[in-house]
Amino acid sequence: MSEPAIESGGGLVRLRLDIAYDGTEFAGWAVQTGQRTVAGVLEEALSTVFRTAVVVRGAGRTDTGVHATGQVAHVDVPEEALPHAYPRATRPGDSEFLPLVRRLGRFLSRDVRVLDVKRAAAGFDARFSALRRHYVYRLSTAPFGVEPHEARFVTAWPRPLDVDAMTEASRKLLGLHDFAAFCRHREGATTIRDLQRLDWSREGARVTAHVSADAFCWSMVRSLVGALLAVGEHRREPDWCASLLAADRRSSEFAAAPPQGLTLVGVDYPSDDQLEARTKVTRDLRVVD
Repeated sequence: MSEPAIESGGGLVRLRLDIAYDGTEFAGWAVQTGQRTVAGVLEEALSTVFRTAVVVRGAGRTDTGVHATGQVAHVDVPEEALPHAYPRATRPGDSEFLPLVRRLGRFLSRDVRVLDVKRAAAGFDARFSALRRHYVYRLSTAPFGVEPHEARFVTAWPRPLDVDAMTEASRKLLGLHDFAAFCRHREGATTIRDLQRLDWSREGARVTAHVSADAFCWSMVRSLVGALLAVGEHRREPDWCASLLAADRRSSEFAAAPPQGLTLVGVDYPSDDQLEARTKVTRDLRVVD
């Protein structure tokens, strides 16, 4: 590998990180004092490598117990600290930051992994440049629950589910709406979201939801799933979920689904020349006519 090029002129170099984690033993993504979090663990490892404190900013703040196979984050590293990521000797064919990926594999606990590191394109922001996030929620209606090797990632559901009724109810939620009924309140945060995909499939005892939106507010995916499970059990009619969109606060008529079945599986971004424009759009407050 040729000697990596270090940007000149002072300042910071922004790196993009692709990340996977088992959220079972994390108190969510965001850094919290006295809590073990994904961002906290990553910041500690990266600060050790670069020998300076860095801040990791993710595409989405997953809740306690929620997993990811496709989380994306960025970190700004001082130019003078960047050489600490490069080994004294490199392997033929290595990309610029593959040695850093290997090193983080040794530093990090086995429930979190940095899958790839690369220089971010100009204007890239892991959160504000994103077009949409994709989640999957997995349940098992098997009489024995969930097989042991999947128990941390699939929710056991003890009652039968009508997937057709859940699918009918899901269709009525698609589009740009105020999802306040499905979001935990966060002062000053908008609950207007564009829900682009919400569909269900069944394979044997496995029931799976695919959920995509431009962004999600606090606990939105688990709340949507929880409400739809009430429909799947025939405790509510399919039209009931759409009626909740009229609420201006989190509804108390249903419980959020357990966290272990939920996984962030991907984040979409525009082409590099559209990153800055997307960031400006995302920062604007969303309103519904």
